[in-house]
Amino acid sequence: MGTNLNPNNEQRKTGMQVLKELKEEHKKSDSGLGRAHFNNRVALGVLWGATGVTIGLLAIILIYVSYHGLSVVLQDFPRFIFTWPEGVNAEGGIWPTIIATLYSTGLAMGIATPIAVLAAVYLAEYAKQGKIVKTIRFAADSLASVPSIVMGLFGLAFFVETLGIPLSMLAASLGLSLLMLPIIMRATEEAIRAVPRYIRWGSYGMGATKWQTVSRVVIPTATPRIITGLILALARAIGETAVVFLTMGIAINLPIVPTDSGRSMSVHLYLMAVEGINLPSAYGTAFLLLLIILILNLSARWISKRYSRIEGA
Repeated sequence: MGTNLNPNNEQRKTGMQVLKELKEEHKKSDSGLGRAHFNNRVALGVLWGATGVTIGLLAIILIYVSYHGLSVVLQDFPRFIFTWPEGVNAEGGIWPTIIATLYSTGLAMGIATPIAVLAAVYLAEYAKQGKIVKTIRFAADSLASVPSIVMGLFGLAFFVETLGIPLSMLAASLGLSLLMLPIIMRATEEAIRAVPRYIRWGSYGMGATKWQTVSRVVIPTATPRIITGLILALARAIGETAVVFLTMGIAINLPIVPTDSGRSMSVHLYLMAVEGINLPSAYGTAFLLLLIILILNLSARWISKRYSRIEGA
């Protein structure tokens, strides 16, 4: 009898041990899940905190500049926008600086866009992926990270001193185009790569050549995202100070031809604020400059959202 009961007792002990082990594993898994949830909450808290700090700083800057600048613009509207600075304290409007800013950035866009778009098309559609393409992309990313003061010194040394171009819209536009080039190129390349392959296959199936497919199918499909990249690059160029300060000059002039000099809005508010000539005018100029950049960024967001809705439909 004893020999018959021992196996049962051993089986019962084994079963009890298994249940204990299962309970212990369950507790461990629960504690592991609890730690995972805690870590997830901490990570989310850090991310929300960083987001809140970023948004808060942006809100403080916008509120501060708007508080000091909006009253200046409204108090002297439309004279502040459509007239010239007058006198030693540069009282009056900032019309020449607005024209110089739009002139130089528009000309820079015209210089950088075809070069950047064609380079992006080559990298995305024609180039064999290898060390050369990686080197080109690395060079573009490195060019995008070059400080604007370095680009301004290069523009002054190369375009003005070496090539003999005077301080003008043309020299400033060439310098700004170097800043815009990598942004437009990378945005265009990503936009082209985002075009679904079946669209290309459908074009090839209809008997189209490579260039016909790229020029009539791929680029038109990627155009909304390309435009978004162009607007973001334009917004950065409008706010640049060092490049235009060293290549355009500081003369208050209404530019007509590309070889005319001028003063951009960013340089104007810098001189008004740093030299203490006219702080209200500096705040008003800063408010209008922020407003232009905000409109450009919102336009880029609107185009991106509209493109996403069209893709979803």
